[in-house]
Amino acid sequence: MKKPIIQGIITILLFFGTWYTLTQIDWMKIFKVQQVTDKTEQKLGELFWGVFKKTEKEITNKLTVNSIDSIVTHICKSNNIDREKIKVHILSKDEINAFALPNRHLIVFSGLILNSDNQEELAGVICHEIAHIELNHVMKKLVKEIGLSVLISMTTGNGGSEVIKETAKLLSSSAFDRSLEKEADIKAIDYLVNAKINPEPFANFLYKLSDKEHEATKYLTWISTHPESKERAEYIIEYSKGKLTDYIQILSNETWDKLKAELKD
Repeated sequence: MKKPIIQGIITILLFFGTWYTLTQIDWMKIFKVQQVTDKTEQKLGELFWGVFKKTEKEITNKLTVNSIDSIVTHICKSNNIDREKIKVHILSKDEINAFALPNRHLIVFSGLILNSDNQEELAGVICHEIAHIELNHVMKKLVKEIGLSVLISMTTGNGGSEVIKETAKLLSSSAFDRSLEKEADIKAIDYLVNAKINPEPFANFLYKLSDKEHEATKYLTWISTHPESKERAEYIIEYSKGKLTDYIQILSNETWDKLKAELKD
């Protein structure tokens, strides 16, 4: 009777001993999963940006580039984000849209700038997209919806140009899941507050878009990719309460007006 009990105890000890040993091993390092993922993300960023670069017109005039750079730089510096790693591209397109690509590419459409009533609305959207970048939402979305093996195959030339184009389109025209969107919204408010930018206009921007959610228009892309705008605006207002009252403007009113005038021409 004692022998089976002893054997059982030994088996249990061996099981937990083995389990403990395995948990102490850095499997990510052994299989270089992180290195593979980083290289994959870098290559995917190049591939997807290449799609937009070929099919859309990039805005390179000094006023526009410097104005958007001033906003992005101020946000990054105020939140200890490495500005040099954020790759900003401004595209001449009427759609109200901005989105992130792998490897920290940030795409802003001129339509978004022109439809922002003030620079704080624009800064709110930019903060939201930077939050997606910083929280690694872009790769999480791709791995979940496409699969890591397919993504890796794209970077090795086995994915096909059409697959790459469709995947790039996915990032510009489909939503993150509800939990990731809320996480990005909350992080965006933290970014705005740290940068001393009033977060209320960001909520107002969402309220404004929510009034147009049922309009059949091809230009309101940011609505279709960020549903429930009114609900999001409400919890943004609630989360922002009492956080800061001493706000600043990044761009002068004159520069903001010139920026919008430049894009209208």
